[in-house]
Amino acid sequence: MKLSDLSIASGYRISLTLPTISLAVFLLMVFSLQLKAESYSFTIFTHAQENDSGPTDLIALEEKVDLTLRDAVNLALLRNPELAAFAREMRALEGVTLQAGLLRNPEFSVNVENAGNIQKLRGDINSPESIVQEVTQQVTTIRIGQLIELGGKRAARISAARLGEELAAMDYESRRIEIMARVANLYTDVLAGQERLKLAEETKRLAQNVVDTVTYRVQSGKVPPIEETRAKVGLSTANIEFEQAQRDLVSARKRLALMWDSAAPQFDKALGVLEISVAPPDFQMLQERVIDNPMALRAMKNIEHRKALLEVEQTRRIPNLTVNAGVVNYAVVGGNTAIASVVIPLPIFDRNQGNLKEAHHRVSKAEDERMMMELRLKTELAQSYEAMSAIWNEINILRDEIIPGAKSAFSVMRRGYELGKFGLLELLDAQRVLFQNQVLYVRALANYQRLVNDIERLIAAPLESLTGARGTTKTIRKKDE
Repeated sequence: MKLSDLSIASGYRISLTLPTISLAVFLLMVFSLQLKAESYSFTIFTHAQENDSGPTDLIALEEKVDLTLRDAVNLALLRNPELAAFAREMRALEGVTLQAGLLRNPEFSVNVENAGNIQKLRGDINSPESIVQEVTQQVTTIRIGQLIELGGKRAARISAARLGEELAAMDYESRRIEIMARVANLYTDVLAGQERLKLAEETKRLAQNVVDTVTYRVQSGKVPPIEETRAKVGLSTANIEFEQAQRDLVSARKRLALMWDSAAPQFDKALGVLEISVAPPDFQMLQERVIDNPMALRAMKNIEHRKALLEVEQTRRIPNLTVNAGVVNYAVVGGNTAIASVVIPLPIFDRNQGNLKEAHHRVSKAEDERMMMELRLKTELAQSYEAMSAIWNEINILRDEIIPGAKSAFSVMRRGYELGKFGLLELLDAQRVLFQNQVLYVRALANYQRLVNDIERLIAAPLESLTGARGTTKTIRKKDE
């Protein structure tokens, strides 16, 4: 027999089995459709404000002459690569949920025994030659199988994957709030730098006035020339302070612009009043709100996720069922036989004991981590609140007592020096004390605002939402000179 004849004969025999195969495939597909559950989709809801601003809007925000805190936060949320990475992770976990809900693919197999022995029986079918030919004939088996998961494995996987998406959403929210707090702190640094530059410029102007006054008195012969030298030394010191304030402001502006991945700041100045602050609210109210922090909520959600993973491992104790159906073709005899089988493993040795033990301990670990996270947040809150209260008292003393007294002393000293009642050293000392206390006041305001930002990060809410309800809001403003 030629090879072409063998191929034609084999194709003819297999074609006889197509109706049976089609029937088996149809039955398995119907069975699979009955097992298929509804598809799950999870939409992540966060408190982040979705901004659909296009490139033109972003450029307009960045190139504004005056920058507000809201503009800075929006730019950071839209352009910060760290936050974008968390958003990518959320999208990736959507694929994990999709994959968890998919059914197993059916398996198709073809098995040929005694290939090529396809000659028909001749003569007496009971003859030894016919019996040998029948025994060694080509037998073709075509089989299709489908794995059926039992015990709710698929539903458990989907539930765990959805909780994984929720964890990713809380990670995103935690990082979003952290970036907002960092932007607020850097924005505070820029505001403090601008105020420090104003103070240095004012001190430089006062030092120049002192030099002019001393020069006039030296030329009038009222004081020795050495006092002019001393006054010029004070002016040089004021110039150094002015240049240092300029460098600090440039550095603060660059650090702020880097939050939205900008090499150089495009804005002219940052808008804001550093002298406005909110009095420390009641500590008990803050403790009650600290559990609303996304990190605390994530720790609680992590317990649910670990319990869902435990359920996944528990379902794996139940063995899966594999259903096979097919047909056997006998080339010599010329007949087809339908076959079916069911395969199920016996859980004698492996009952998923190790994975179950691990999952139980992971749940306990998640509960411990939740307690640890709450303790950590409360500790940070207590530390920030104590520092906030101390700086609040410092601000009140500087604003109400020290700075007004220093301004009055310098004014009296300058007028007295012009009249010859005080010496130059007293005047320079009064000028130095005034500048130092003004710098301390700006520094205290900036530190207080940073602590406000930190507490708002811990409670995930503005302090005005707490203090405004109970009438404890108090603002401090720069008094008119």
